[in-house]
Amino acid sequence: MEINNTQRKWLDAFNLDHPLVIAGPCSAETEEQVVKIAHQLKETDTSVMRAGIWKPRTRPGNFEGVGAIGLEWLKTAKQETGLKLATEVANRNHVELALKADIDVLWIGARSTVSPFIVQEIADALKGTDKTVLVKNPVNPDLALWLGAVERIHDADIKNLGVIHRGFSTYEKTKYRNNPEWQIAIDLQTEFPDLPIILDPSHIAGRRDIIFDICQTGLDLNFDGIMVETHFDPDNAWSDAKQQITPKNLDQMTIDLKMRKEFTEATAFQNKLQTLRTQIDVVDHQLIDLLGKRMKIADDIGRLKKKNNVAILQAKRWNFVLDSMIEAGAEHNLSEEFITKILKAIHEESISHQHKIISEY
Repeated sequence: MEINNTQRKWLDAFNLDHPLVIAGPCSAETEEQVVKIAHQLKETDTSVMRAGIWKPRTRPGNFEGVGAIGLEWLKTAKQETGLKLATEVANRNHVELALKADIDVLWIGARSTVSPFIVQEIADALKGTDKTVLVKNPVNPDLALWLGAVERIHDADIKNLGVIHRGFSTYEKTKYRNNPEWQIAIDLQTEFPDLPIILDPSHIAGRRDIIFDICQTGLDLNFDGIMVETHFDPDNAWSDAKQQITPKNLDQMTIDLKMRKEFTEATAFQNKLQTLRTQIDVVDHQLIDLLGKRMKIADDIGRLKKKNNVAILQAKRWNFVLDSMIEAGAEHNLSEEFITKILKAIHEESISHQHKIISEY
């Protein structure tokens, strides 16, 4: 897949001096609601209004969107405010209806991205359109699956392309609804630096009180814009009430967010930065050496367990190590979430080493 700056033309066409803002309700509920929110968003930095028309729900019985009638409400909002429109499409029928309604931006949701069959169906329906198509990351943390979906859309001769980072599902309890797993988004940016990437802080957060901090992190990582769920009465929204903010709060948030320069040529800054990066490189190599030594000890433990016919996993020992390391990490201002993630990765590798040894004949 060849991604170049031609895929950014849709974004550059906005001619903005700030990151792109896409905002609007999780779900279109009534025509009055849609139009009212549009007029309030018109007074903010919002360039594109989003609204869910078809809502894929985890379990049946929940509100699944108003359907095609909502497209007419969006058209009214556009006529009255001039805002461009965005909505999610999940099959060929959705695409055909959205294109007929002249929706400007279509996004493929996380539940769709996981299925190459669904993505291909959407890609075939979109083939050759000049509309902007954004691909959300899949629900599971799989960069290859995300890129595969982007490739299918790209191969359908879609010229205006981008991605949305909305975090990843996890069975572990964290402060996020969907774990951001920032490194996956960074890896995508590294591989395709010209591909516009939009942050969806609402679905990462799951609650409105941490949306600002997530947005700031995204901007610090050079994301091109944000897509924030907004509602004039969030607490009474028909879906995802806890993660929506008011247009007024959105307006203040965009004022308070700080834009960082990607780089500066100031000599003093560059020299200091290089010094600090060199220090990090040294410490990183030390970490690798220490991990190598730790795994050699794990190998010795594996041999000892094999000799004495002892099971690999010692649950009490593992829980003791995890609890003590979380406590030790707190003394170095390291979060419990970070320590848990690191220790689990190390423990998995140790188990793998020991299993290999015990399985040898």
